[in-house]
Amino acid sequence: SLSRNNTERRSISTHSSMHFKSTTLHSLAIGLVLPSGLSAFGLPRPGQSASSPAAQSSLLRRLFSSSSDNEVLKKDQTFKTWSFSEPCTTMEWSTLIGTEMSLAAAESADKVMEADLIVIGIEAPNKPEEEDEEEKEEETEEEEEKAESTIELSGLASDLEAAMGGEGILSSLIAENSKEFKNGAKAGSTTPTTRVVVNGKAKRVIFVGLGAPKSEEDKKKKPESVGGAVGKALASTCQSQKKVETCAVVLPETLASDTEVMQDLSAVFYQTLYADNRYKSKSSQKKVAEDLSSVQVLSDGDSVSEDAQAALVRGKQLASGIFLTKDIVNAPHNVLNSLSLADTARRIADESTDGCITCEVLDKDECEKRGMGAFLGVARGSETEPQFIHLTYKPPTGDVKKKVGVIGKGLLFDTGGYNIKTQMMSLMKFDCGGAAAVLGAARAIGALQPEGVEAHFIVAACENMINEKAVVPSDILTASNGKTIEVLNTDAEGRLTLADALVFADKEIEAESIIELSTLTGACMISLGKSIAGLWTSDDDLATELDSVSKKTGDKTWRMPLADEYMEQLTGGNSYADLKNIGAGPYGGAITAALFLQHFVSKKKPFAHIDIAGPVWSDKSGATGYGAQLVVEW
Repeated sequence: SLSRNNTERRSISTHSSMHFKSTTLHSLAIGLVLPSGLSAFGLPRPGQSASSPAAQSSLLRRLFSSSSDNEVLKKDQTFKTWSFSEPCTTMEWSTLIGTEMSLAAAESADKVMEADLIVIGIEAPNKPEEEDEEEKEEETEEEEEKAESTIELSGLASDLEAAMGGEGILSSLIAENSKEFKNGAKAGSTTPTTRVVVNGKAKRVIFVGLGAPKSEEDKKKKPESVGGAVGKALASTCQSQKKVETCAVVLPETLASDTEVMQDLSAVFYQTLYADNRYKSKSSQKKVAEDLSSVQVLSDGDSVSEDAQAALVRGKQLASGIFLTKDIVNAPHNVLNSLSLADTARRIADESTDGCITCEVLDKDECEKRGMGAFLGVARGSETEPQFIHLTYKPPTGDVKKKVGVIGKGLLFDTGGYNIKTQMMSLMKFDCGGAAAVLGAARAIGALQPEGVEAHFIVAACENMINEKAVVPSDILTASNGKTIEVLNTDAEGRLTLADALVFADKEIEAESIIELSTLTGACMISLGKSIAGLWTSDDDLATELDSVSKKTGDKTWRMPLADEYMEQLTGGNSYADLKNIGAGPYGGAITAALFLQHFVSKKKPFAHIDIAGPVWSDKSGATGYGAQLVVEW
């Protein structure tokens, strides 16, 4: 009304007569970047000359008007966000660096020498069979160092040394760093970068460790692949080396032809070079390997397979999904709400190869028709209406051998509700970590197009906030399977939203097996720390599957007990509903949360709950991307 009444605008143009007591107006003033000489409401600052009435009128109009006028204010923002009266409806995505990665056979040392940065992979010699303890004690430290420094270059590495002038120019680099590098015994270890002048041009050379050659049995036991370790080292080196446009990576033919190694190398290389610059002005943005245009993996052999080349592409596609997972977790709530997450899901479907993914978003009315009272109870406190996201992937051939459901907890911000949080509030944007993993996986699946599986990605998206409609302790909600739930603590809200999502996957989709990822409990973090997710399932076959996937991807999980004796805490005692949403007392909270979820999936159906509260976030780097690769591999 202020912006539309000229008389009122004139009446407030005198600074001394302005007295705003409204906390809403006071809050609006915080964080606005204003033209020089103007206060938050377009009025002159004390001691400064007044701006023209026209200038004051223009700024007031932008601040207080709605709809189209607010777009003017948004245009001045560094990123897309809310206006005073409208929530944000879209989230920007970070893009992978433009560096192209390819695979070829190294025809000669000259081909390698064309690159600005040369990375040479070194496999450590196999250790001799175990000696007696007495013999070990007799071996001196000097003899150990001598053994570590003794290595002979062969194949393409030897040819490179000769092309650079010979006389041990590369061998000496390994010898000088033998104590730390240990002949490449640890995969991903590197020597310092050395500049070698060849024909008047300086080339930068490093060695990267590939570990010792592994047997097939050892490969199954290895927690991290050689490809992943090399990809991480390669990314770090390319980031630290400025003015490098081209990079050549020389690998033994056995590794360059291994599709798993090539996929892991590519995926980890790209995801390591993630930088979230979406909310920074240009001068503050982190530059990532900005000069690097190409990385060529060169096999020390006569040829390379098409499968290995395709694996590099798959790795990049997987990295794009992990990027999205990190973006969702990192996004602040003034950008990411239920509407902008639903928009993200639609974009995933739109960009999927050949439209292999379709998107359906159920609104409040559709959720009410299905009786999703548990989800909607939490959503009542949100600024934006609930969005029940359902992405469906179908293989291009149409040949479906199994149908799976993947559910992610989608709380875009968790204040705790009326049982308000007293700590970690600023990190509660990561409470959508499960949804992030699921949607990131969906993006990767839309590009990878695996055969034989129909996958359903489900997220019940809302916020856990406080307003006059929000659920309060003692409220009783009814889930879509008819179970009634007494809300004893509003900060145990994630399991309420998951309840209706699980019923949807079980009954409406009729998924044959279901996994669910959620940042569900702090109790799981206390049990397993910040690197390992807890896994709860009563199905041994599914537990074995997920354990294998965990070891292969590096997304660590640990199977936890589903202790039936704890169920009494949810169903017994002085209760006014079928279930309570929390257990009794401070102990075993991660177990009772897992037991709660069992009530919303058919007992005979394979179902696993994965609590990712710990590994989803790093205090040093923010979102980790945890879970996306686990879901894709499963």
